[in-house]
Amino acid sequence: MNDSAGEGITWHCKRWEELSREELYALLQLRAEVFVVEQNCPYQDLDDKDRKGLHLWAERSSAPAAGGGRVLAVTRLLPAGVSYAGEVSIGRVVTAGEVRRSGLGKELMVRSLEALHEAWPGEPIRLSAQQYLERFYAGFGFETVGDAYLEDGIPHVAMTRPAGRP
Repeated sequence: MNDSAGEGITWHCKRWEELSREELYALLQLRAEVFVVEQNCPYQDLDDKDRKGLHLWAERSSAPAAGGGRVLAVTRLLPAGVSYAGEVSIGRVVTAGEVRRSGLGKELMVRSLEALHEAWPGEPIRLSAQQYLERFYAGFGFETVGDAYLEDGIPHVAMTRPAGRP
C-alpha cells in the first residue's frame, strides 16, 4: 500500500514491528497535535494497543534531504480481541487541520476498510466515533449502536459495520 495517490501524497500501512522510529514519532506527533492539543483532551494515548495492530497513514511527500514528509492522516487498525472481543476496530482516526474537508479523511477511511478486509477478511468492524462525525461514518456503512457517551470528555457513539462487507 506504499503507493502515491493525489498530488504529493504517499500512503503506508505497516505492522508495529515494521515501523521505523521516525515513522512512529511522526504518527504519535499528529495524534498528540490533534487529540491532546487541538481538542484539549489529555488522555492516555499510549495504551499498549499500538503494538498489536496495523498503522495506516498518509504523508505529504518531500525531498529526501528534508527527512521525509509531514504525516497528514492516521488510523490504527486492530484485530478482534484487542479493543473489542468479537470485532476488529478502527481507532485513533485523525487528520491534520490543513487537510480537513479536502477528501483525505474519506480516502483514509476507504483505505482503512480495505486494509482491515485484507488483514482480517469478513470480520465485523467497530469504532468509537466522536458524535459529530456520526454521519461521516454512516456513509461507510457503520450503524450507531447504543446511546451517546462521554469518552475523555468528548461525546462519542459506538458504531459497527456488519461482517462480510468489503
